[in-house]
Amino acid sequence: MLQPWQTGKVIKIENETASTRRFWIEMPGLKSFDFKPGQFVTIDLPIHEKPNKRWRSYSIASWPDGSNVFELVIVLLEGGAGTEYLFNEVTVGSELTLRGPQGVFVLPEPIDKDLFFICTGTGIAPFRSMAHHIFNHQIPHQHIYLIFGCRKLDDALYKNELEALEQKMGSFHYIPCFSRETPERIGKNGRTGYVHHVYEEICRNNTQISLAEEKAIIKPASFFLCGWKNMIDEAKQKIIRLGYDKKSIHQELYG
Repeated sequence: MLQPWQTGKVIKIENETASTRRFWIEMPGLKSFDFKPGQFVTIDLPIHEKPNKRWRSYSIASWPDGSNVFELVIVLLEGGAGTEYLFNEVTVGSELTLRGPQGVFVLPEPIDKDLFFICTGTGIAPFRSMAHHIFNHQIPHQHIYLIFGCRKLDDALYKNELEALEQKMGSFHYIPCFSRETPERIGKNGRTGYVHHVYEEICRNNTQISLAEEKAIIKPASFFLCGWKNMIDEAKQKIIRLGYDKKSIHQELYG
């Protein structure tokens, strides 16, 4: 059953990077906007005559806090009718037609395995929500690896916030990967290259050799992938090659 369309009001806009903006949306008709971390909303934008050409879906970047306000983080896509409208036409006070929350890209219950949150660009949004939710509610969990791929230091969404969360949450590991930076600029808190070599390295280091069974035993883990299709396709192949089952992989595709 489809959810009804509702009206949200933009109450705050901030630039996060040169090409990325944060939008805070209030739902005046609701006392609280209730959602599960990892879910998304669909916005109906006045950019086309056909409804399915107007709809754009975005993961919720904030975490449930009992209020009727949530946050989206959106990157401006060159030639993208939806994001160009949001960046050029939407201001504080604008109303948006939307429905949600939607989606099943949510945390497992219980969290009894290591979690790998692997993302690129604004694909970090659901994982920011999940990580804060786990911390805020002290949900029992294993290790959490947030492996975030972007090009330059200036593209690292929520960098300071996630580094601070890592300091407060010992089992949470924030690992940004920069494809167009030098090790000198990155320092000790990041990696050069792409996300793939990071989770491959962690998984291989966690693999144990069973002398009794004469085989390698991989540590149980769940992999959550969010970002561009090429990254997700490559990650799925590599994770299966590491010895994990397809059922351990969950994905949310962008673009």
